[in-house]
Amino acid sequence: MTRTRPVVVVVDAETPGNVGTIARAMKNFGLTDLKLVNPPELDPDGEAYGFAGHAREDVLPNAEEVTFDEVVERYHTVGCTAITGEDSRRHVRFPFKTPAKLAESLQGVDAETALVFGREGRGLDNEELGRLDEVCSIPASDDYPVLNLGQAGTILMYELRDSTVDETQLPDVERERADEADIERFHDFVADFLDASGYKDVKREKTLRLVRRLVGRAHPTDREIHTLLGVFRRATGQLEHRRALLDEYDEPDRW
Repeated sequence: MTRTRPVVVVVDAETPGNVGTIARAMKNFGLTDLKLVNPPELDPDGEAYGFAGHAREDVLPNAEEVTFDEVVERYHTVGCTAITGEDSRRHVRFPFKTPAKLAESLQGVDAETALVFGREGRGLDNEELGRLDEVCSIPASDDYPVLNLGQAGTILMYELRDSTVDETQLPDVERERADEADIERFHDFVADFLDASGYKDVKREKTLRLVRRLVGRAHPTDREIHTLLGVFRRATGQLEHRRALLDEYDEPDRW
């Protein structure tokens, strides 16, 4: 089976130049599929094409405008952030992987993966990161940890180069990740299970993020995710049946 190279997603880029620098980094490291969420206008005579180098010939003109929802639904997503919450009790920006660890974890995994970058000034917000499968952060000086978009993209794509530049040296695929649609169904089933079990609302979103991060790191196979779907479907059905029986038992005597 042929391994799929990651796509690159830029969310709400503030200037056309930022898009151009990302496109150039993609060209350097063998990536071709650029997705743009709410992009600025990309004038062929403007700075995007000026900054793109040879990527102006293919990567940039073939860039596709998409919605954030479409990215989440279709791909195994890796959100890139400079700000991390290094606390196991929080799961929006933690746990995170460095680019090197991300590259290592993706080796041997056949999955449509999207590297998602945010705005130049403030990156991806917590709501967006909460919907993504994994988090990646680049270690940098505490005095100035924030890299610009082009720098971050270049570093991450460099670390992934073994999977994108020289296909003759690729390892055999060891794991085939389940379809993203099935993985999203699994997350929906987990949410239904929490609701049916009477799980506390105040903990619900945090728990769902924890599960998403766990599954994002695990790269479940098709068989694994379908087995889990069956388990949660059955458990949720039993909980709902028992709740219905209790509700019927608690009703006043109608006779």
